[in-house]
Amino acid sequence: MRRRALVTLLATALPFAAASPTFGQESLLDRYSPVTDALLATPADGDWLSFRRTAAGWGYSPLDQINRDNVGDLNLVWARGMEAGNQEGTPLVHDGVMFLPNAAGVIQALDATNGDLLWEYRRQYPENLADFDGLAGVTRTVALYENLVITTTSDGFIVALDIASGQVVYEIETANYETQSTRQSGGPIIANGKIISGRRCSARGGPAACFVAAHDATNGEELWRFYTIPQPGEPGFDTWGDTPYESRRHLGTWMVPTFDPDLNLVYFGTSTTAPYSKFHLNDPLVRDWEYLYQSSTLAIDADTGELVWYVQHLRDHWDLDNVFTRMIVDTVVSPDPAEVDWINPNLVPGETRQVITGIPGKLGLIYTIDRATGEFLWARDTVYQNVVVGMQDTGLAVTNPDILFTELNQEYLVCAGIYGGLDWQAGTYSPRTNAMYYPLQNACSMQNNIIENPTAADGAAMRHRTVVAPDAQNIGTVFAVSAETGRTLWTHDERAGVWSMFSTGGGLVFGGDLNRRFRAFNDETGEVLWETILGAPMAGYPMTYAVDGRQYVAVPVGAAGVTGRNIIGLTPELRPGASGNYLFVFALPGD
Repeated sequence: MRRRALVTLLATALPFAAASPTFGQESLLDRYSPVTDALLATPADGDWLSFRRTAAGWGYSPLDQINRDNVGDLNLVWARGMEAGNQEGTPLVHDGVMFLPNAAGVIQALDATNGDLLWEYRRQYPENLADFDGLAGVTRTVALYENLVITTTSDGFIVALDIASGQVVYEIETANYETQSTRQSGGPIIANGKIISGRRCSARGGPAACFVAAHDATNGEELWRFYTIPQPGEPGFDTWGDTPYESRRHLGTWMVPTFDPDLNLVYFGTSTTAPYSKFHLNDPLVRDWEYLYQSSTLAIDADTGELVWYVQHLRDHWDLDNVFTRMIVDTVVSPDPAEVDWINPNLVPGETRQVITGIPGKLGLIYTIDRATGEFLWARDTVYQNVVVGMQDTGLAVTNPDILFTELNQEYLVCAGIYGGLDWQAGTYSPRTNAMYYPLQNACSMQNNIIENPTAADGAAMRHRTVVAPDAQNIGTVFAVSAETGRTLWTHDERAGVWSMFSTGGGLVFGGDLNRRFRAFNDETGEVLWETILGAPMAGYPMTYAVDGRQYVAVPVGAAGVTGRNIIGLTPELRPGASGNYLFVFALPGD
């Protein structure tokens, strides 16, 4: 690993400023205030400072200028074309400046009131990067800290840019993309001055490519590294049985973590291993190895990188990641046995607990876990699934033996499939209702285990195709579920696949779909209060912000990558059109 500090601009990473910036643009950056740890923990109401606004993972804004009474008056106030490619970004806003991650390693600073360009950074990726990373250039979020914009890149670097100019302040190589292939698509968060980031480690990258890391945000120095595939001599190493260390692959943390500053814990979810079918891993009888830390929640000390606790959710054979955002919530815990499938028998109902909750995995199961200790509290189904048939008191699923691959050329219907239930789309939590809202898909996978003696290049060692879930007519479904009781409060079903959501203090939940519709729901009833038609399918993560007392709603659209293409394929009668990438911004009528 090497550190590369830049004192002059490199031709390989040259930021381009907007030509002839106006006085208004210059003064906008001049009034920008540093983003501190305290501000990240409690942002100004009008700011959206990290992936889900705060490190708690809610995707909630207290703004209420746009509310149930007037949301029907929303108008488009500006739009901007974005870079071509897989568009999965989140706009961040502070002090009237929007920082917009585009596809292909492009980051822009914009005037958040009109979309005018302040500066632009374009990373020049190596020409052979696509040989090692099939989805190179996806950036879901950047991080703001002090006067820096911090990003993780597809070629294995952490890069810090100057807020005022977009020029590179430092860049640090975390892994060589050729020898330790590892996509950094999720993006970082900041925890007490540290850059915390995870990776999607390619199967060909080997076990050393699978890690989470902390770097000093001021200079990029690496502070600690935790390997999600235990190294020889580490706890968990023996849980892979007879599989040689060099054959242990693909246990990534490719989504954005959450952080509890009071407990000083960072929460990561982990993916599956490769090959997916464990009988390939010198395990012809499919023995009950854990293969740590696959399909787990990891609670890691933010200062030391020490694993404080973990919960394994699934011993996977089907690529059913449990890697998605965990929401940090304090709530009364009283799961309703009429709707909650699995409840810890030791749970005392009615207690207020510090929990992490939400849907961490593709199956669409909601899990609630004590975030200080890792104690499993309850879990329940949402969309149709046929994998989990029971739950141990630890929160480890009991899986369906009828769809377990034990030899070549077996084919099974696996629900929910590789692309949902849930994939990288984000749900939201509202403290107004103590409810979580999730965009889910009624989709499954037909999986066929056909590759004998798979190599690292084979990765999954499986073929699959996405199909509609049994008896389902609609693909998209939104679930609103009480964080206290686990009861379903309302659902919204539609033919098209549904995408990421956020909630507000105005009693609204915003979300869109793959048929170009973007809408606002009543957070208590699910009634659609406003709907508009966009120029392309929903992509990326919508959000809201305010500048000079005016609230805006921003929604990225365009090419949502392999997940979006597979879900769109289930509704051939819907033809949303070419997927040009755009950002649309709405507000109430005004000057």
